[in-house]
Amino acid sequence: MANYFVGDVQGCFDELELVLNKVGFNPSIDCLWAVGDLIARGQGSLQTLQYFKSLQGSAKVVLGNHDLHLLGVHGKIKRANPKDNLGELLASPDIGALVDWLRLQPLYQEYPEQNILMTHAGIPPLWDLSTLRNKADIVAEALQQPDYLTALIAKMYTNSVAHYSDDLSELDKKIYTINALTRMRYLYPDGRLDFDCKLPIEQCDNPQLSPWFTHHAILHPEHTLVFGHWAAIMGEVNSPALQALDTGCCWGEHLTLWHLESDQKITQNKLKES
Repeated sequence: MANYFVGDVQGCFDELELVLNKVGFNPSIDCLWAVGDLIARGQGSLQTLQYFKSLQGSAKVVLGNHDLHLLGVHGKIKRANPKDNLGELLASPDIGALVDWLRLQPLYQEYPEQNILMTHAGIPPLWDLSTLRNKADIVAEALQQPDYLTALIAKMYTNSVAHYSDDLSELDKKIYTINALTRMRYLYPDGRLDFDCKLPIEQCDNPQLSPWFTHHAILHPEHTLVFGHWAAIMGEVNSPALQALDTGCCWGEHLTLWHLESDQKITQNKLKES
């Protein structure tokens, strides 16, 4: 059995197929872990969701910000961004079943035997494992409720909840959890989320900001943290206990697959569009 962790696919299904073929991925014995943002930007969002759904227990997925946004678009809360290439997916007769499948996916995954934690964007440095489990599970439960669109999705589109506190309302705690686990890149010294800067670390000119993974953390480096979301850093982190797997395939770079057992990275360049 092999465990493969893949970065943000973002609808780049052809590249996903090619990189999995390179390693001989066999869903009957192997497991494919995905850091979220399965859809958007690439031309194959429909095929990507159909594939991961078909893998059943051979895939472990977390939700990314684009996946959550799809729930809002499908639910008529938001309009689709034309750049996201969601037309085929939204028009598919499978869209209802695929959205229902997405709603069942968590915001974090664990591989306790190897002390591995996977989220889309990272984990707030001051959160311990019980906090991560509790806060993320509360959001997952909310996504499975009949009123998930009005009670959560319609209200998550805000930058106003940037710092966690026990004094937050229950709704704001959910929104912070979504913001932190699916949108986080830079933090202020007090741990407050910054939602504006997406630049590579060496290009960030705000001296108050630093990458979330450079802050003193409870879970790292005792746990290996696997994440995506931040294509601008192209996987460049300074700890062997961090695996940053978004390498910008949808932006013309490449898709990255991390083979856990050999600690090797396998890549597939973005194909030229015909």
